[in-house]
Amino acid sequence: MDGKGEETLACRKIARTEFPDFRKYRNVISKGMDTLALQQLSALAHPQRLSVFRLLMRRHPQAVPAGDIALALDVPRSTLSPYLSALNRADLISQQREGTSLLYRANMEGAGILIDYLLCDCARGRPGLSSLFDGLGDAPLMSEEKAQLRVLFLCTGNSARSILAEVLLRDLGEGRFASFSAGTVPNGTVHPMALRILQAKGHAVDGLSSKTPEAVLQGIDPMDLVLTVCDSAASEECPILPGYPLACHWGLPDPSQVTESEAAQWRAFEETYSAIAQQVTQLVALPLETLNRAHLQEQIDQIASASACC
Repeated sequence: MDGKGEETLACRKIARTEFPDFRKYRNVISKGMDTLALQQLSALAHPQRLSVFRLLMRRHPQAVPAGDIALALDVPRSTLSPYLSALNRADLISQQREGTSLLYRANMEGAGILIDYLLCDCARGRPGLSSLFDGLGDAPLMSEEKAQLRVLFLCTGNSARSILAEVLLRDLGEGRFASFSAGTVPNGTVHPMALRILQAKGHAVDGLSSKTPEAVLQGIDPMDLVLTVCDSAASEECPILPGYPLACHWGLPDPSQVTESEAAQWRAFEETYSAIAQQVTQLVALPLETLNRAHLQEQIDQIASASACC
């Protein structure tokens, strides 16, 4: 495996156990993973190369002589050689020499990188796409051991909509949710009108801040659910978060863009507050103790669809 593949694999392993340096992992995903994944997909985009890979996966962990592969697939040795070279360069198989023979086996780490990339980065870990994620979602997310669902509201600036959502879920969630918010490019301050509307509605605003995802996620358990509340954040290349949280987009207009008058901006923030409150109320009403990952994904998608239609 080359250096780029090793770096990607290292970040993948870290992400499964603890939260890595957020920006470093994001850079590996955006700059390295695309290149490696395209090479791997290209290597598999040939029926006989794919057959070789599938054979070695079935035979794993056994190392298989090239002659046996050629015989099993009825491929001439001269034709098989470039297939094996392409798969080896893509880190999908590995090669070793025993005496005068070359033996090949599936590279499980390299294959895992591609699977993680497709399911976690491209498909954002959505249930129903793979038995891997279906397996994660057989049991209800909530249990006696897990009393709270951890939810991150993500936007770009983390100054208005995500702040409103964090507070609403915190106060309406009846202790069944741990609520957080962050911004991909945080403004650094919470919008004054967001604080005013929250206070007017009876919410405490102490400790609210505009912050990065790594500031929120450092040192805490993985999120169960990530909800983007602005279109720009949903369109950005977001990193893979540890724990494979569910994801959904609850898009809302930005009330801070209403600037013609203070009264107009107040109305915009109040409308946004009401819209988020409706979504959060529906989330809180879900029977979380009976919902697995797939069912919860369906429900939060329905909340998003219903809101988009209104």
